[in-house]
Amino acid sequence: MYRYIILSLLFPFITACSSISDLESRFSPNPELAEKKENVTPSTLEIPNTFPDTIPQYSNSELQEVSENLTEEQGLIRWSSSDSIGQISGFYQEQFNNNDWEISQPFNEENNTLIAQKDGLEVQLSFLSASNGNTDYSIRYQTLSDVTASNAEEKPTSSQTKNNENSSLNNVPQSLQSYVADVRKLDTVNLSNTDNKTANESGIINRRTYARWLVETYNKFYENTPAKQIRLGVETSKPAFSDVSSNDPDFAVIQGLAEAGIIPSPLTGNSSASLFRPDNPLTREDLVTWKVPLDMGKGLPQASIDNIKETWGFQDTTKIDTKAIQALYADFQNGEQSNVRRIFGYTTLFQPNKGVTLAEAAASLWYFGYQGDGLSAEDVLSINNE
Repeated sequence: MYRYIILSLLFPFITACSSISDLESRFSPNPELAEKKENVTPSTLEIPNTFPDTIPQYSNSELQEVSENLTEEQGLIRWSSSDSIGQISGFYQEQFNNNDWEISQPFNEENNTLIAQKDGLEVQLSFLSASNGNTDYSIRYQTLSDVTASNAEEKPTSSQTKNNENSSLNNVPQSLQSYVADVRKLDTVNLSNTDNKTANESGIINRRTYARWLVETYNKFYENTPAKQIRLGVETSKPAFSDVSSNDPDFAVIQGLAEAGIIPSPLTGNSSASLFRPDNPLTREDLVTWKVPLDMGKGLPQASIDNIKETWGFQDTTKIDTKAIQALYADFQNGEQSNVRRIFGYTTLFQPNKGVTLAEAAASLWYFGYQGDGLSAEDVLSINNE
């Protein structure tokens, strides 16, 4: 009997000890969790030392991407922040004002861009809202005196110039030959033109030459419809770009594109485009930004990085400029007549800053129109032969 009494007295004590043991095991560190925690490594993505110290940085942001070969003279960096566009743009506008920057374009909700200059350095802040509610934004900067070194490398030698005089389609990719052949018959492009500063058809076209080809070919398409043609600039007009004077041989076409609002310029409210840089290589971004508005016959639609990921699915979408993103989104809606499909074929990389070859430039001009309403170079040739 005493045994039962003693056991009954000890039972609560034993139960309490068991509960304490359970609690200790529940609150003691889990070896697996501790080990996993130690194995977590932070992101190694850092801002390079060559990024200019004079450019402010918004603290509540996570670095997303740094462009390759970023230097003190030029580069592109992208961030993402949980804060709103208004908060971020307000911070930068205040920083620029307080540190003697010249704001050439204040933040504008229409194009979500803020542009400022200081000591020859131009900074363009562009915003894109992602679907997750965060604000994606980029800073693209460059020195205003920067000239792409590849221009000098592309100048032809005298022997190359002679070879160009007898140029054919031999150096044009098979997939582009029919397009290039038709466009050449319009007599609006000259793949042998030494002003292109290229060695042959596989060379990189410069911006002034594509501007000339674009205007002359487009006007050829609509030579019987003057209301659709691009009006050439006149010498008495104030130059839209400080590096393309009225004495420039391509002033009329470049000025005409600017006054028509086809290419970004101060006339379109884009103060960052005060220089045209006519002899710089034409990039893929340039091509779609200039060409697609002429296909559509109107301004570019609003678009985001997510729109491009969902349509084209490019792996390098975050490297693409805001205006080019808008152009690419519209180009996708053009189906099989899209410029990207015709020129570059199937690709998961857009490579926005890659130079455009003469053949690719010519092929882009084979068709003008949108969603079935348009003309091809083949159509124009047929009409002229009737």
